[in-house]
Order: sequence, then structure tokens, then C-alpha cells
Amino acid sequence: MKALTFSQHGTLENIQLSDQPTPDISPDDVLLEVKAAALNRLDLWVLEGWPSLKLHLPHIMGSDGAGIIAQVGRNVSDFEVGDHVAVNPTLSCGRCAYCISGRDNMCDQMAVLGEHAPGFYCEYQKVPARNLLKMPDGASFEDAAAAALVYVTAWHSLIKRGQFQAGESILIVGAGGGVNTASIQIAKLAGAGTIYVIGSTDDKLEQAAELCADVLINRKQQDWGKAIYKATHKRGVDVVVDNVGAATYHTSFRSLKKGGRLITVGNTSGAKFEIDNRLIFGKQISIIGSTMGPKQDFDEVMGLVFSGRLQPVIDTIYPLTEGLTALHRLRDSEMSGKLVLTP
Repeated sequence: MKALTFSQHGTLENIQLSDQPTPDISPDDVLLEVKAAALNRLDLWVLEGWPSLKLHLPHIMGSDGAGIIAQVGRNVSDFEVGDHVAVNPTLSCGRCAYCISGRDNMCDQMAVLGEHAPGFYCEYQKVPARNLLKMPDGASFEDAAAAALVYVTAWHSLIKRGQFQAGESILIVGAGGGVNTASIQIAKLAGAGTIYVIGSTDDKLEQAAELCADVLINRKQQDWGKAIYKATHKRGVDVVVDNVGAATYHTSFRSLKKGGRLITVGNTSGAKFEIDNRLIFGKQISIIGSTMGPKQDFDEVMGLVFSGRLQPVIDTIYPLTEGLTALHRLRDSEMSGKLVLTP
């Protein structure tokens, strides 16, 4: 089968479209014929690598996938050949205390497809049956792939961990990323009072407006911290979603009202930064970290996607053979919405 792989950590120049063996499945797996796979910035971090990341090389990239079941393991009874399915990217053991309590995203052996295990930039992939969700008739493979990782991440962090409530104000730092566009929609669905969005281009902010963001601030044209201070009548917002990290956290803390919450699932600009602790205890701010989401959250949010109440934003759909072009656009942040590959 054809697959996008790398055999050495580094830059995009290490990626190639290669022939790989079709995976053999275990009794609890299915073999998925991949119909769509979505890109995430995580792909670039995995390619670059880090000391604790130990992969079997060559590694197949891609955490988000959807497709048609081509083969089922002998222990699989809930699915059959021909079923259309979306895939929860979070791998878990199903046996530890976290899994038994429904917190499988905290599993002692938690891993993510495409990050720690082979992913979906390929024609076929093996997937544990417990990670599958049947798609309703007419549901789009492209939408299912584009939604999976970012929507379960946004849903779990904002609704479950962040306890976001109707009427609350929210600031989302970044207009074009997958988690951010998902957060705008989820906040609106939850009954947000005012949705503020910080963006780097007018095009990305226009898209945020189409997703029902209320106040749009171009960070290249004005000091966004002062703009939020003014727009909120010097009060600040209830919740900030900030996955940028070192470059923005200080301003995000200052943008929160007393008792506010900062929610984060990542740090694209860097993980280490200084905190003025007076902002934390003086304003009684909560910092809430979150990673992925348990199966229950995946099923909930994908149900909202399949019903049309949430709509993934897709920039461009490429064939697998043009995957490197898509990855270059991801690296350069030249997109508004998700980039999707179709093997």
C-alpha cells in the first residue's frame, strides 16, 4: 500500500510517499480502508521528534482518519466489513483505573495514533475496534477526519474540564487552527455571551466571524491585550483558550477577569515561560490543562458533528500523492481550517 512516511526525524524533506506492507490485525482490531485523513500541527512535532519519543521506523503520519472496514478480527462483534466509521485517535489499555472510571485519555498507557503508533496517511491501517464510531448514512469521511482530534480536544477542554457555562464570555487566541475553530463553534453552541477572537489575518478573522465570533481583533494591527481591556470595559473575560504558549500567556492572564480560567491544550510558540504569580493569586485565576478526551466525549461531540450542529472547517482536500504539499502549507500556516488527504 502507499503511505506517507519518514525514516528519520527532522524536516519535511525526510518525508516520502513509499510502499509499505498492509498491516496485519489482531483479534480485537479491524483493518480500515482509509477514505480521509486530516493534518494536525502535531504531525510536524512528531516529525521533528523529542527524546522520549521512540517510534518504529519508517513511521506513518496522521492522527485523524475515517473510512470503511475491510476486515474484522475474530473477537470483534460490534462492527462488520463495509461499515463506515470514524476513529477516536486516543489509544488506551481499557484495564487501568483511569480507563475503568471512564477517563481513558489519562490511561497509564495512553498513546495517540499517528504520534506514538502508525497513523492514517496511508491506504489501510489497523485500528482497535473500541476506537471506532459508526457513521450515519450520508456522513462525510472528510468531515469525520477533520473533526476527530480537534473537536474531542476542544469539547473535553472547554465543556468538561473548563465547565464553560451559557452567558460566559470567552477569548480564543488564534483564529485559524483546528482546535480554535472548534472552540468557537462549541462556545456558541453552549450559549456563550460574547466570543472574542484574536487573529493574524483578516481572512482568518472573517472565517471566525462566519463561525459566529462576535469581536474580532487583528493582533498585527493593534495591541490585543489593550483591545480586550477596552472591549470588556476593563473587566476582562471569563475564559481564555490559549494554545499558543510562551508568546501569549502573559497577555492572556491579564485578559481574564477575577476568578477567570485559562484553558490550554498546547504551546505552539514554546512550553517554557515566566509567570507573574501576582496575576494568578491576585485575580484568583485557574489554569486548566487538558489532553485529548475520553471515548464518551468523542462519541458526544462526533454525534453533534454528524447531526450538523457542529461543522468542521475544511480549507483544502488533497489526494494522498500531494500530501507533502499539504504539509508544507501546514508548516507555513497557510490555511484557514483543516487540510485533508484522501487516499
